[in-house]
Amino acid sequence: MDQLFESAFKLHLSGKFSEAEDIYRQILSEQPLHVMAKHYLGVLMHQQGLSAEGVELIKEALISDVGKASRYNDLGNILVQIADFDNAITAFQSSLEYCHDDANVWNNLGSVLHHQTQIKEAEYAYRQALFHTPNFVPALNNLASLLSDTGQHAESSRLICLAYIQPPLTDKPLKQLAVAYFRLGLIADAAECYRAWLHMEPDNVYAKLHLAACTGENVPEKTPDAYLKEVFDGMSDFFEEKLVTTLAYSGPEMIAVLLKECAFQEKTLDVLDGGCGTGLMAPILARYSRYLIGVDISAGMLGQARARNIYTDLVEAELVCYLRNCEKRFDLVVLADTLIYFGELIELFRVIRQVLRPHGFICFTIEISSENAPQPLGYNLSVVGRYTHSLCYLSEVLSVHGLVIVAENQAILRTEFGQPIPGVAMLVGFGG
Repeated sequence: MDQLFESAFKLHLSGKFSEAEDIYRQILSEQPLHVMAKHYLGVLMHQQGLSAEGVELIKEALISDVGKASRYNDLGNILVQIADFDNAITAFQSSLEYCHDDANVWNNLGSVLHHQTQIKEAEYAYRQALFHTPNFVPALNNLASLLSDTGQHAESSRLICLAYIQPPLTDKPLKQLAVAYFRLGLIADAAECYRAWLHMEPDNVYAKLHLAACTGENVPEKTPDAYLKEVFDGMSDFFEEKLVTTLAYSGPEMIAVLLKECAFQEKTLDVLDGGCGTGLMAPILARYSRYLIGVDISAGMLGQARARNIYTDLVEAELVCYLRNCEKRFDLVVLADTLIYFGELIELFRVIRQVLRPHGFICFTIEISSENAPQPLGYNLSVVGRYTHSLCYLSEVLSVHGLVIVAENQAILRTEFGQPIPGVAMLVGFGG
């Protein structure tokens, strides 16, 4: 009978259901209590759409052999598939009574509890799965989904990344692996991904910049133009939604507060929106502008800005090059989320100062460097590829050019992997 069952089981696994069923039934006609034949005949009946008969067969097998955790797990999975969720929960719980450390069953239980909106119980089940098998990918992803749904975004993103770096890694893009590694603080592993990428594509600007960010070696003073064009042209269609919705970007609101505090008269200023992107700042700046120019290096982003029909003019250019060719024509230069692509700021502020009229202003946002991060230059290229600046360095830059702070607004500029990123918006003008 054991040999006969093995032949039926092999047929079953190979999808030859009719032949397998005949042999299972032949076995049961001679040995009605053959547990394995009855159980897998039940599974086969479900696979052929006869779920009610299949469930009964599995239950009968359990009566004869109640101590088999795997049979309760199979029963639970079938009950989930026919939407009998309450009994599925009971089946998974019964399985765990016989094998308490089975991560797969804990995950299955968590999944059905999650579906039934028993959130605390589902979270407990997922965490039990991970307690017994810490890097169990299905539980990592399921718990991440639950935590995201309940607003626990930081831990959710960590778990997603942890799941992503589990083997096999062969078919996973190096870029995504690197992102996952640095989110987990495994910066050396992220760097190795970028090195491997550069081995295949020696001139890849993205890999070069992010390797520099990971190692602190060969850090450029500003983000390369080719990088900005490639990245922002490629994401222009969905950039704004991601920035505002996913990353909770608050730069425009922070700047709007400063402009309102300074009580500029409406429609009186000639304004430059430097690094205008998709034009998020345009509705705010239009209130004060009689003339509004947007400048950006990305043609794709300018296409989105042009669709707003707010700007007086839009120019495709690298910002510093554009400013060097300007006369003193602006009352206000706005740099919202632009300085994150410049490390060294002295030259940028020099050319901005040259295009401002005598009583002009600069309004900008920066990301503030962590106090714990080494910053011998006053700025850092973070592992996400954006520059952060120390407030001390910013004060030095303003002092060099005779600029003083008129108003400032410190707040959370955005979130990154669920973590708040501190920033500051400043309105500065000429001293004296």
